[in-house]
Amino acid sequence: MSAKNSGTFTIGGDLPVTRLGYGAMQLTGPGVWGDPKDPYEAVRVLRRAVELGVNLIDTADAYGPFVADLLIKKALHPYADDLVIATKAGFTRQGPGEWIPVGRPEYLRQQVELSLRHLGVDRIDLLQLHRIDPKVPVAEQVGELKKLQDEGKIRHIGLSEVTVGELHEAQKTAEIVSVQNLFNLANRDAEPLLEHATEHGIAFIPWFPLATGALAGPDSPLTALAKEHDASPSQLALAWLLKRSPVVLPIPGTSSVAHLEDNVAAADIELSAAEFDALGEAV
Repeated sequence: MSAKNSGTFTIGGDLPVTRLGYGAMQLTGPGVWGDPKDPYEAVRVLRRAVELGVNLIDTADAYGPFVADLLIKKALHPYADDLVIATKAGFTRQGPGEWIPVGRPEYLRQQVELSLRHLGVDRIDLLQLHRIDPKVPVAEQVGELKKLQDEGKIRHIGLSEVTVGELHEAQKTAEIVSVQNLFNLANRDAEPLLEHATEHGIAFIPWFPLATGALAGPDSPLTALAKEHDASPSQLALAWLLKRSPVVLPIPGTSSVAHLEDNVAAADIELSAAEFDALGEAV
């Protein structure tokens, strides 16, 4: 069992990653706030993910805040040469479940500097604008990230939860190598962005790839099909994403080693075109 069986994709033309990654949001406490109930298990999950061939870990300053980043550093620093840590900035946190976008240049710069410190790196491989702040011109938000890139503190710039039009607007200021939007079998609203990303070789990182259990539980619409494949519903949901487009990089998150191993096993599932269509029609 290895995540490497999901294949590879090169972000920005120079950053190769295993397509099946790991999302760190669930390593925090309830409401993505505070420390996890079992920090030792969180460290075990991160180390096991890397053992299983995962070399793309997605995090954000807002997870905790900074709880996920500090756990990543504790578990994996010094980092392997091929490990890519993608993080995000642009969301402020006022409490559990509360998220307010702030895209003022000085705030984004502060958060990038803090991420560098908390992750223990000199340069962030992929910094994604967590949300576009409607109160600040896109050119100012992306422009500050471009300045940080020019200073050597950011390698590549990405966006999160955007439309094709917003992507085009951001591209006027900087090269955008990735987009991260809500996308899974049950929610395909971002199809136009995915099609655009596929056409232009931009990494598409679907967050919420398993709809937080809705596609993984015993009542999942995928249950019957999963039995036919001798697989779990979550494995089929991830296999569907991997087959959907070669630019798709799913980042399922979990706080359990057992669930992590179940997710990684999705890399071994190869769906036929007919099976892919059947899964799409089942949800």
